[in-house]
Amino acid sequence: MRTRTGLDVFCENPSRFQPGKRLGILANPASVDGRFRHIRDRINELFPGKVVALYAPQHGFFAEKQDNMKESDDFTDPDLKIPVYSLYGKTRAPTPEMMAPIDTLIIDLQDVGTRVYTFIYTMAYCMEAAASHGVRVVVLDRPNPVGGAIVEGNLLRPDFASFVGRFPIPMRHGLTISELALLFNDHFHIGCDLTVVPMDNWRRDMFFTQTGLPWVAPSPNLPTPMSAMVYPGQVIWEGTNVSEGRGTTRPFELFGAPFIDPRKIMAHIGPEGVPGAILRPVLFEPTANKWAGQSCRGFQIHPVEPERYRSYATSLLLLQAIIKLYPDCFAWSEPPYEYEYHKKPVDLILGNPEVRQRLENMEPINSLESSWQRELAEFQRLSGKYHLYK
Repeated sequence: MRTRTGLDVFCENPSRFQPGKRLGILANPASVDGRFRHIRDRINELFPGKVVALYAPQHGFFAEKQDNMKESDDFTDPDLKIPVYSLYGKTRAPTPEMMAPIDTLIIDLQDVGTRVYTFIYTMAYCMEAAASHGVRVVVLDRPNPVGGAIVEGNLLRPDFASFVGRFPIPMRHGLTISELALLFNDHFHIGCDLTVVPMDNWRRDMFFTQTGLPWVAPSPNLPTPMSAMVYPGQVIWEGTNVSEGRGTTRPFELFGAPFIDPRKIMAHIGPEGVPGAILRPVLFEPTANKWAGQSCRGFQIHPVEPERYRSYATSLLLLQAIIKLYPDCFAWSEPPYEYEYHKKPVDLILGNPEVRQRLENMEPINSLESSWQRELAEFQRLSGKYHLYK
């Protein structure tokens, strides 16, 4: 049975949720119902003239901006003739002027289940602004594309908080965006007037390909559910001189660099490879971003058993192999990264500089994973209080 998103549930009986008289919508191209109809059009049809402002996360309202720190401008929506405020431009938090036109903010964003994905922090900033200005928030739920049953990684260290990690949660958090909203609002004391609209027919053990829903890329470099599946680990390459596949048709699934020999990587990892996935040696040439126009050797990751595949642990293993085998070629990226101008990008991504240091010291990955199991279990106990789906 097909999953029905919060948008579908909301539109079926909108008066049940008492949306208000002056509506704002935080959305992007992935904010569609099960028939590809966009939330802007659906809500405007249900409440003619009541949608008075739109808000855009990173990459823009139309997801046209390709890379990090590529800002969007405010503009006027060509159809509704209302303002579209960029929350990834001059500001990342709504200003009082942006909140003034509305009494209810409807949030409908496709998260990808990863701590560093900025949409959830745009949501948190909006919730904080709403609490300050007496605006109600309604979050329409969507599937976590990498499932809600698997949680991975170390928790963010608070002194390494940034726009790619505001709260101490693990890399692969296992929550939907509405569950995160409940967690942020209650446990992290945002305290806004919050309503969440759950999905129908979604289970925690479901991956996106099992929902029957259409996939619309939430950002330009997550074009498929498979790119989202590998993202919680493969995003680490953004903090290195290894290409994460930007400038190809398979970003994050592909990774590599001109100095890599896939045979040496496989020999280092061993004949068993990585659980739940196949590493297929490839040669690719990015058209943009790192190593643009140069031949890169590396792999495409094929998760053939998603329930066994651990994206974060897999990418840490591959990263450590490259550090060891190519000490004279491999390098960490330098700041800036997501508006942080001093700390190493990889430390912001990993959420703790000790993880990088332990990788450099060649500590076994299973030892690294063991060291954060206690805090991960504590997070799971905490987050379980906010589960909407058992």
